[in-house]
Amino acid sequence: MTLPQLAGLAMVRQAMPTTIKPWLPAIGTGVMGWFALDGLLRLSHLPIASGLTLAGLGLGASLLRRRQPRGPAPTDVPGWLGRLEQLEGQFLRLAAEPAPAKAELASRMRKNQLAALRQELDRQGLQLALVGTCPPALALQPDLIEALRGSEILQLHWAHPLPAWSNDWSWPEAFAACDLLIHHLRTPLSAADLRWLEALPAAQPAWLLVEFSRGDQTLEGLAAELRSQLGQDLSQRLLFWNGLPTTLAASISPLARHLASAGAELRRGRQLRRLEQLHGLWQCELEQLRRQHFLPLQRRTQWLVAAGVVAAPLPSLDLLVLAVANGLMLREMARLWDCPWTFEQLQAAASELAKAALAQGVVEWSSQLLTGLVKLHGATWLVGGALQALSAAYLTRVVARSMADMLALSAGVSEPDLAEIKRQAPLLVAKAAAAEKLDWPAFLEQGRQWLRNLPPAGMDSSELMAAEPTP
Repeated sequence: MTLPQLAGLAMVRQAMPTTIKPWLPAIGTGVMGWFALDGLLRLSHLPIASGLTLAGLGLGASLLRRRQPRGPAPTDVPGWLGRLEQLEGQFLRLAAEPAPAKAELASRMRKNQLAALRQELDRQGLQLALVGTCPPALALQPDLIEALRGSEILQLHWAHPLPAWSNDWSWPEAFAACDLLIHHLRTPLSAADLRWLEALPAAQPAWLLVEFSRGDQTLEGLAAELRSQLGQDLSQRLLFWNGLPTTLAASISPLARHLASAGAELRRGRQLRRLEQLHGLWQCELEQLRRQHFLPLQRRTQWLVAAGVVAAPLPSLDLLVLAVANGLMLREMARLWDCPWTFEQLQAAASELAKAALAQGVVEWSSQLLTGLVKLHGATWLVGGALQALSAAYLTRVVARSMADMLALSAGVSEPDLAEIKRQAPLLVAKAAAAEKLDWPAFLEQGRQWLRNLPPAGMDSSELMAAEPTP
């Protein structure tokens, strides 16, 4: 899968409180959030009447999260090594929080991976591999090495045949460490040959050694046929061979000249490629770790929003409660994703997601389903303002997920591009909504638990907000 770039250091480091009660005294944060949400309401021309609508707007402010345009990738080995070291620092900060022993074991594994890669980076000469579903006889290996011999030190691996069928058509990891692949093909090309060529990593240099049999078709006709089946890059790296050992050197001579002139370039390309691959692997693992921290945060905030809709009799108080919750959520998400954006930038980006969620009818969809449940179950599990509260919680859930996706996509971007965020917001929200719809039964079960935990009417508002379903 494609992988997130390294995010910058977070400007805000506050941790999410373990309880909800301490959030209420944060009046300063609440007032700042109130003004931000009030501005959003004016821009979107939405009425300030429904606690649900207000909740939806506040939700947007709490959900800025993953990726949009990425920062530029490093262009040298020290740059990639620096990014890997920064990722390790993020791992240590996040992984050590719940399980220090497990984090230490994972850290040792990453250190071993990086040490092995550093050793590979220092490797001299070039490593090649001959691959294919039906490679030529191993006895030809000395002839091929001699034909390619030049000023570079060469090591040629004669690989086992690629399988004729695969579940994922993923190239073996061992080939990624090679500077160049020689893919042997026999005409006519089989479906497996074409499928393996299609799965070839884009950054992996490869030449095609095409073994053809004598027949009526001319070499020019064969070349034209292959170029119609292959991409432009591979079409420029064709080596035609009639299968005779005596002609192998002549057939392979274009590749030999390429190795003589581009050896240093191939080595540098392999070093950068391998560093980027390890960075991508680590980034995926780090994203999984961030999601583990994010889910409890998402759950706490959605029920805080729901409690605010139930408890606040006035829209202005509703806004204040939601602003406090979402302001703290924004800060915690910035900490998780090491996002360097200011709080105002986070709120501006979040508002685009909130407006996209409202425009796509997330509230209407959840409200209709909840209304249907009321008709089926009567007042046994939905009473009073619970319908609006649960819809507000669900909207929070969707927008929070889309924010997380935005922050991951925005890793390495020093400042948000609001125009780009506005363009991507509908897609991010649509994907988040589709994913959350699959988890609708789990959300309803959490909603039932939350409603059962609600204190009796007249209870202090801080106690009302502390009512959160058990995970």
